Amino acid sequence: MVLGVPLSELLLLAALIIVAGFITGVLAGLFGIGGGALIVPVLYEVFRVLGVPDEVRFQLCVGTSIAIIVPTNVVRAWAVPAVIGVAAGSIIAAFAPGGVLKLAFVLIASVIAFKLLFGRDSWQLADDLPGRASMIAYGVFVGLASSLMGISGGSISNMILTLYGKPIHKAVATSAGLGVPITIAGTIGYILAGLPQQSLMPPFSLGFVSLIGFALMAPVSSLTAPYGARLAHGLSKRRLEIAFGCFLLAVCIRFTFSLIE
Repeated sequence: MVLGVPLSELLLLAALIIVAGFITGVLAGLFGIGGGALIVPVLYEVFRVLGVPDEVRFQLCVGTSIAIIVPTNVVRAWAVPAVIGVAAGSIIAAFAPGGVLKLAFVLIASVIAFKLLFGRDSWQLADDLPGRASMIAYGVFVGLASSLMGISGGSISNMILTLYGKPIHKAVATSAGLGVPITIAGTIGYILAGLPQQSLMPPFSLGFVSLIGFALMAPVSSLTAPYGARLAHGLSKRRLEIAFGCFLLAVCIRFTFSLIE
C-alpha cells in the first residue's frame, strides 16, 4: 500500500502511462507536433482501461494534457484574452458533462484536419492581421478552444495567423510564446474545477490532473519522439499533413461514436 492505494493499482497506472507516453512521443516525432491533439485521445483509452467514470474521464484527459504540455515572448495582443478564454473553458469543465468537451474536441479537431487535408497556401482571409477588437476575440477563442481540447493552442493559432498572411515560422514562434499563459492558467483551472469530484479520480490525481500522468508521460514522450522523427525523414511534408489529418479524423470518429453510445 502507498498512501492507502494498493501498489498493484499504482503499478498498473504507471505502466499504462509509460506506454501512452511512448506512443505519444513516437506520434509527436512522426508528425512534428505535440500537445493535446495526440495526448488526449491516448489518455482517454488509458483512463478507460483504468475504469475512470465516463462523466469525468474526458475532463481528466484534458486537464492532464494541459499540465503535460506546459511549453517552452508572450503575444501582447492575445495573452490576456487567451487566459480569459482558458478560464471560461475551466468553468465549463467544472459544470458541464464530459460530452460537451468531447464534442468541442471533435468540432475543432475536424476543422484542423480539414485544413491539413485540403488547405492551400493561397487560402487567406487578408494580407495582415485584423483590428484590436477582432484580435481580442481571436485570443479568447484560442484560449477557450485550447482549454476545452487540452492543447497549448499551437494548431489553432497557427491556422489563424497563416490565414492572415503570416509566414509559418513566425506563426510557430508566436504559438510557442502564447502556450505559456494558456497552459499555466489551464492547469490551475482544471485542478480547481476537478476538486469537487476528487473521489472519482484515479490515484494521485489533483482535480482533473493526473500527477502520475504529468510526471511520467512528458519525459517518456520526449525520449521517444526522436524515433518518430527518424520515421518522418522518409516522408514528405504533404504526406505527414495528410497522415496527421487522417489521425485527427479517426480520433473524431472514435469520440463521435462514444457520444452516441
